[in-house]
Amino acid sequence: MAIDTAKSSFHGLKGLTQRTEGRVRDVLSGKTRGWRAMLPFFGPAVIASIAYMDPGNFATNIQAGAGYGYSLLWVLLGANLIAMLFQALSAKLGIVTGRNLAEMCREQYPLPLVIVMWIVSEIAAMATDLAEFLGGAIGLSLLAGIPLLAGMVITAIVTYAILMMERHGFRPMELLIGGFVSVIGLCYAVELFLAPTDWSGVAVGLVTPGFADHTALLISVGIIGATVMPHAVFLHSGLTQSRVKPNDDRERRMMVRFSNIEVLIALAGAGLVNMAMVVMASNAFHAGHPEVAEIETAYHTLTPLLGVAASAVFLVSLIASGISSSVVGTMAGQMIMQGFVGFRIPVLVRRLVTMVPAFAVVALGVGATQALVMSQVVLSLALPIPMIALLHFTSKRSLMGEFVNRPITILAAVAAAIVVLALNFTLLAGVFGLL
Repeated sequence: MAIDTAKSSFHGLKGLTQRTEGRVRDVLSGKTRGWRAMLPFFGPAVIASIAYMDPGNFATNIQAGAGYGYSLLWVLLGANLIAMLFQALSAKLGIVTGRNLAEMCREQYPLPLVIVMWIVSEIAAMATDLAEFLGGAIGLSLLAGIPLLAGMVITAIVTYAILMMERHGFRPMELLIGGFVSVIGLCYAVELFLAPTDWSGVAVGLVTPGFADHTALLISVGIIGATVMPHAVFLHSGLTQSRVKPNDDRERRMMVRFSNIEVLIALAGAGLVNMAMVVMASNAFHAGHPEVAEIETAYHTLTPLLGVAASAVFLVSLIASGISSSVVGTMAGQMIMQGFVGFRIPVLVRRLVTMVPAFAVVALGVGATQALVMSQVVLSLALPIPMIALLHFTSKRSLMGEFVNRPITILAAVAAAIVVLALNFTLLAGVFGLL
């Protein structure tokens, strides 16, 4: 069948190593229990969590913290909870059906609709990778004092080299991405100790909804747009395909349960990193430099305020974010393309498809931060496709069987989708001067 062909082509990355697959089988058979049973299942949500710590998040979180202190932390908390819900649904779809979201769209929807969905999703994947590619280039450019184009070349080479690790199995890739996540988290843990934090103010900001003004609303929409990402929703369902295939519903239940735990842990960690970004920006800029809104400005302002160490740690986290999210963005684009069209595209071609727009944007003189903003607008336009399709498929008993969404899950997902989509339309209206 066409679906099986597409799925096997995605599995050209060889899946798990034999050692990890054996450990997964030991857990499913009951030989391994306790906390060690979780370890072989960690990976998909960790990779997806990179989407929630990409350079787009850096830009919106800096704006939020510099301009409004801790008062928009509640927005991050809400966005993170919504992301957890949709990533869990995406993983469940892949585990239960053995298909990723793009493949399900191709199988279930009419061809004209599939073509439109593929084109929009492909543009979104390119826009996502453009932003992430630029993020790594900005970090390298500032850290090494090299031109932005040179930073882009280095980022491209490093990203492609990491993608080649897929030839050795997918588990090493999961561990490497997990290492990048750890670096980003550690960097922001250090940042919090370099400037005094009002923890009571942080607590108030987390539980007190409200907008100081219209700009705060638009920044909040940007935070949500940078958090709930179309490519991450597509990708998570595909990542489960590179793992052990369940033999029956008992094993599916176990895998869904482990997946939900991993989503909770991985995205909670990503949420804490985002909150640390806002807190750092508030501590460093809110009192004296609330106008800071760009990554480059934040870097140059950090040095006189908190010292060279603070600015260096900031750049290390940005480079780790840019490179790792560029890798994940390319993986998502590959999966989206072959899921919709049914055949595999070589990684080099996929990388070039992403690199060419990025180099074109810089060559045309478009500012890096402006390009990041433009990418968020494109993502806002594309977001309804994976959200609505995912909710539709996971709510169909004919596809999901006993794993179909419960009424309370459907209600929560519909409410979350309405909120996210309404806020994204608000962002688009603001960008185009309608608000």
